[in-house]
Amino acid sequence: MTVRTWRPGDEDLLHRAIVESTEHLRPWMEWIREEPRTAAQRRATFLRWEEERRAGGDGIYGVFLDGAVAGGCGLHHRLGPHGLEIGYWTHAAFVRRGVATGASRLLTDAAFAMPSIEYVEIHHDKANLASRGVPEGLGYELLGERPDPRDTPAEVGIECVWRMTRSRWLDQQHPSEPPRGG
Repeated sequence: MTVRTWRPGDEDLLHRAIVESTEHLRPWMEWIREEPRTAAQRRATFLRWEEERRAGGDGIYGVFLDGAVAGGCGLHHRLGPHGLEIGYWTHAAFVRRGVATGASRLLTDAAFAMPSIEYVEIHHDKANLASRGVPEGLGYELLGERPDPRDTPAEVGIECVWRMTRSRWLDQQHPSEPPRGG
């Protein structure tokens, strides 16, 4: 799995992935309403995303398996100066293959490589059970549920908020060795 920024030249790859996944994404992804987009629109969007990322804004990335677009993900500055939110989507042909979990693991590592980040969150609608499996599988803690506007057809309007702290992530990745007795 490779997670990297979208770049000029990826327009057709992303277009094909979205067209092939539109019906799979429509119930959960608000941005799918803007599709289809032209290659020129995508190229302009890639350049804007790169400018925003370099200026300290959100990072928007493609997820690739064997050169094919398996999905997309992002690190979003929606939580204040010490937190980041992870978002993700998976191409319909790659569901149940660990794409969102693998990308979220890499993004959690990247987030905690930033000294100012103390926590990372993943938010999803309560009805999206596939999305729930990602933070659950990575050991994120469910902070709770809260009302949230329904933006897509499948949502029930209850947002689940999951959090990982820097210290818990590091403990999970490098657990303390048990004392050696003699």
